[in-house]
Amino acid sequence: MTLAAAANENLAHISNVLIYSAMAVYTLAFLAHIAEWVFGSRSAVGRTAAAITVEAQETAAGTAGKAAAQGGGTAVLERPKVVTRSVTGDRDVPDGPGAAGTSEKGDVYGRSAISLTVLAFLLHAGGVLTRALSVERAPWGNMYEFSTTFGMAVVGVYLVLLVLKKNVRWLGLPLTTTILLDLGLAVSVLYTDSDQLVPALHSYWLWIHVSCAILSGAALWVGACSTLMYLFRDGYEARLVAGRTGAGLDRYLAELPQDRTWARFKAKLAKGTDNPVSRLPAAATLDKFAYRINATVFPLWTFTIVAGAIWAEAAWGRYWGWDPKEVWSFITWVAYACYLHARATAGWKGRKAAYIALFAFATYIFNYYGVNIFVTGKHSYAGV
Repeated sequence: MTLAAAANENLAHISNVLIYSAMAVYTLAFLAHIAEWVFGSRSAVGRTAAAITVEAQETAAGTAGKAAAQGGGTAVLERPKVVTRSVTGDRDVPDGPGAAGTSEKGDVYGRSAISLTVLAFLLHAGGVLTRALSVERAPWGNMYEFSTTFGMAVVGVYLVLLVLKKNVRWLGLPLTTTILLDLGLAVSVLYTDSDQLVPALHSYWLWIHVSCAILSGAALWVGACSTLMYLFRDGYEARLVAGRTGAGLDRYLAELPQDRTWARFKAKLAKGTDNPVSRLPAAATLDKFAYRINATVFPLWTFTIVAGAIWAEAAWGRYWGWDPKEVWSFITWVAYACYLHARATAGWKGRKAAYIALFAFATYIFNYYGVNIFVTGKHSYAGV
């Protein structure tokens, strides 16, 4: 039996430098996304929608005036109402390519944020790769390595969706926030020196089982974030439809006017002379997107559990032993199965299904952090 080679300290140091560099660039991307949301002016899509609304109102007023003139009566013009859901019904609200639509300033901030995210992703991937090369194995043998690889996978899923021309630029701000928290926790609390694996992890199933868990978790994060944004957006839409204010969310969920004078814009809204256009996709769009992501990744999560059972039989002589990690993996599977079943058979959409989806993702997070840190079992390879 050959002894495992010692870790290459130079490569391990380079990995650490790359991870810290990625965090610095993610911070710049985070600031650029904040600027996109706060300072981006009203989108061309929003201006077009508002113009269409005003034109429709003027046409209706003109028609009423003609009818009154023909009938010899006096035309009574009602104050135009603020149009929200009624413009599109159940269809998706046109929302432009990103958080600030197609406004010139918003696009500059948005493109800068995406470019910085791509650069940070390359540095991040380099840190994960050099960590793997330092010990010549898969870079997820402990919680630090799993966290850094998981964060890289989340950003990778986001960038792939952008390449596929999906309107997900609104994910940029929660994405960079989450990644900074993930990497910050990894380098401060979960950090483990580069070293070889414990004997139980020396298996090709490490590449298969854990990589599937990471990819599943990355996609489930996108679904959970979309669900959370849906709840905010749906509550905002419901308040506007009921004739109430946006409860402080107007500034971030509605497009600002070209002069970015919010007080003037709110006055226009009160008079019914302008039309708010979402910086986020419509609630129905977010709900549908979250469902499609969760439904797509569910088979991969199922395979992750099956692969883990096969590896357990090879390592411990049994497929299932009710180890805490196994139990919580199954709980996560059941929670997502309930979510998909409720939508497919009971027709649950909207908030009820969203709560189930968030609970399911919470079980995934607890399975990783809670079980690894606070519970002792055969999967106790946290390294902390």
